[in-house]
Amino acid sequence: MRRFATVLVTACAAVSAVAVLGPSPVGAAASPLRYVALGDSYSAASGTLPPDPTAAPQCLRSTVNYPHVIAATIKATLTDVTCGGAETGDYFEAQYPGVAPQLDAVSARTQLITMTIGGNDSGVFIDSILQCGVLGTAALGQGSPCKDKYGSSFEDTITRTTYPALVRALQAVRAKAPHARVAILGYPWILPAKDGCFPQMPVAKGDVPYLRHEQATLNDAVRRAAARTGATYVDVSGVSNGHDACQAPGVRWVEPVVGGTNPVIVHPNALGESKLAARTITVLKLAKSAA
Repeated sequence: MRRFATVLVTACAAVSAVAVLGPSPVGAAASPLRYVALGDSYSAASGTLPPDPTAAPQCLRSTVNYPHVIAATIKATLTDVTCGGAETGDYFEAQYPGVAPQLDAVSARTQLITMTIGGNDSGVFIDSILQCGVLGTAALGQGSPCKDKYGSSFEDTITRTTYPALVRALQAVRAKAPHARVAILGYPWILPAKDGCFPQMPVAKGDVPYLRHEQATLNDAVRRAAARTGATYVDVSGVSNGHDACQAPGVRWVEPVVGGTNPVIVHPNALGESKLAARTITVLKLAKSAA
């Protein structure tokens, strides 16, 4: 009984200390944070050098993607399974032979999860930019041929199909890692609010606000899915404004179709990835390492 009493007193003292001190802030634990990065090419920084030698070649993952920048900044232990071209369905099934479903990397021990996902679902967002580019080139940058042809169909698909797919993916992430901080980033602006920069971005002048509004609809779907599932939405629309693909090198975060430095067109460069990392660290209040 005396031994039991001693153990009980020691345990109570430990509990009291925790109650007084409170939980440690994210990133301040003695051991490195267990961090898993999920998502598509905007998470993977597809096409941006240098490539990640641990990634499957098809994924075009870079070692300067925002997960790597975050992990280096806060000294986290990173498991990076981001992969170019990923859809929410690739969380559950293999995207390529030999590339496991992304959710396989997540466990109950995972403490931090980030992602950018949804833009490839139903072939809407990225494909719409390419399709509008073809029509814009044929129209020599004039008019609004993409809006005239497709109307609200792109945004309708985002609302009806992409949004529920995002909810399903985030719910599955939460089920596998119930105690993790989960963050999903919006997509940085690809086009300015008006005019554009034909032919660097071969979108007709009248289709620039059309595509910008479509991107806003996608980001809003991401935001709503995060709110519904208890994830944190990292809004990058404000910080990326003025850094679209029409801006000069060193200012733009996303590379254009013509005259860019990234062979994977209309994707973030190293500057963009570093800024996405910084925004995520700020929103999540992740502690930076003193080292």
